[in-house]
Amino acid sequence: MGECIHIQLVTDPIIPSSRRLLVRNVTLALAFAAVWTLSGCKKTGDGQYEVQKPVVGTETDTVNTPTVETGTVKDTVTVPKIESEKKEVTVPKVEVKKPNQ
Repeated sequence: MGECIHIQLVTDPIIPSSRRLLVRNVTLALAFAAVWTLSGCKKTGDGQYEVQKPVVGTETDTVNTPTVETGTVKDTVTVPKIESEKKEVTVPKVEVKKPNQ
């Protein structure tokens, strides 16, 4: 599990400053994509969200999320009855005597 695998995908040498530029651009693109994706819906009520679908232009639908209700209900269950009785039995008795020193 602690092993590392190094794969070099790029065959052209990359100058460290251009590598930093590439990483910065990819990070900015991912951040922009995340913001753009999350801006497509908004909450309109309790358990309701308005979602924009990507069609030619935009189309807005309302999505109703499920609700969960909790509480208690009386029910009947069968519980087994366990009885015990006393019985007299004979058990061995062991006495250990220490030798005199």
